[in-house]
Amino acid sequence: MTKHSTGPAIVDSLTEVPRTLCEAWQFTSSWPVLLANAPRGDVHPIMVLPGFTAGDESTALLRRFLTRLRYKTLPWLQGTNTGRPELLEGAMRRVFRLHHAMGTPISLIGQSLGGVFAREIARAFPEAVRCVITLGSPYNAVSSGATNKLVEKLFEQMSGLTVEEMRELVPEAQAGASLPMPTTSVYSKRDGVVGWQTCIEEEDHNSENIEVFGSHSGMAMNPQVIHIIADRLAQDPADWQRFDHSKGCRRFIYPSKSQVFSG
Repeated sequence: MTKHSTGPAIVDSLTEVPRTLCEAWQFTSSWPVLLANAPRGDVHPIMVLPGFTAGDESTALLRRFLTRLRYKTLPWLQGTNTGRPELLEGAMRRVFRLHHAMGTPISLIGQSLGGVFAREIARAFPEAVRCVITLGSPYNAVSSGATNKLVEKLFEQMSGLTVEEMRELVPEAQAGASLPMPTTSVYSKRDGVVGWQTCIEEEDHNSENIEVFGSHSGMAMNPQVIHIIADRLAQDPADWQRFDHSKGCRRFIYPSKSQVFSG
């Protein structure tokens, strides 16, 4: 599926920072409740890839939370994510080596651009990846205009690539080609950095889109997202089921799925 977007609303871009700070506060204050109610799965390794202009420090809270759930959490160790192709290549090598060293597939969680990278790693080494969870990742952006203009210009300066040139490097992503392992795309229609339509794909037996209320930059600290991540990681890939919106209090917390591809 190729979905074009007009980009984020101005009001969402202007309120992105305060909303991110609010989500960080909500995460830390609700930590005990989230931990007590998080689904538990089998212990396996997880790598978390940071978003554009961020590094491993931006995912430290999420990794600490997952460690408390007894997962083997791994940083990406590529420094600041500037979007340069050599960082994707380095992350690919790291996943390939870790998979052979650990002898088990690795789950990948990517925030924003980190999720775009995670999908390409999974596409290159499907045997090494257990599942992919993307957080506000514009993997379906095929041209300029779907991202906050300031962020778009900064990306071109730091990566040395335009959005179109990036897609030439990973042409399969242009069509939003589905992955062979379970894939969850988390997105927000109030995203202040990227157009939400670029963060979703057509669902099939192995993929799903889950909407949350929140900012772009705060997704890795949003309590709604943290619960989704814990629930998805606990799934058995051999018997994977989509996120159940009707379970418990979820029907009152998460938006309905009925209008995902509208507007």
